Amino acid sequence: MRILSLLLGLVGLASATEIPQGTHVLLRLVNAINTRTARQGDRVYLRTASPIVVNGQFVVPVESYAQGVISRSVRSGRVKGRAELAIRIESFTLLSGKTIRVSPRLSSVDAEGTGQKVNGPENEIRQSGTQGQDAARIAELGGSGAAIGGFADRGWTGAGIGAGVGGAVGVAATLLTRGREVNLARGSTIDVVFERSVPVD
Repeated sequence: MRILSLLLGLVGLASATEIPQGTHVLLRLVNAINTRTARQGDRVYLRTASPIVVNGQFVVPVESYAQGVISRSVRSGRVKGRAELAIRIESFTLLSGKTIRVSPRLSSVDAEGTGQKVNGPENEIRQSGTQGQDAARIAELGGSGAAIGGFADRGWTGAGIGAGVGGAVGVAATLLTRGREVNLARGSTIDVVFERSVPVD
């Protein structure tokens, strides 16, 4: 019986020395990242915001260091094209100084009302489109132009001309303005998931 208990204990210890497939961990950014300035090859520094616990043992504790690299960065376009950012997490450094090579997949990211989210198949963060905002801006400028034209001319002709001018200004402003960038502020969190088990020893 004592031998069996010892063997079961060893099995439990062995299973706790790897991060199982499907494990999630939350990472917190130490440095801010924005697709306006980020370049492929830039380093990314993070800390674990949640621990990795296996069989009741802390395999990767909170505040362990993590490092990654930007593998792709695309700015938002003026007419079309959404901002995109791909980050590859490469290693965890435990508080003991031990480094573990890892390659988890991005699962989710702080949106903070911006609409940015992880595009699962391509494992990158993509900003949402701005078509609704563009239409609202054009309509607003068109309405302002109509009001000014109607007031100046005191008639519908002036309002029509003002609306046309205001709408044209709105279209021009939209074409000259880039869409929103992917922006990860310092302290933002990224959830990652391990698609295969990773030995810790």
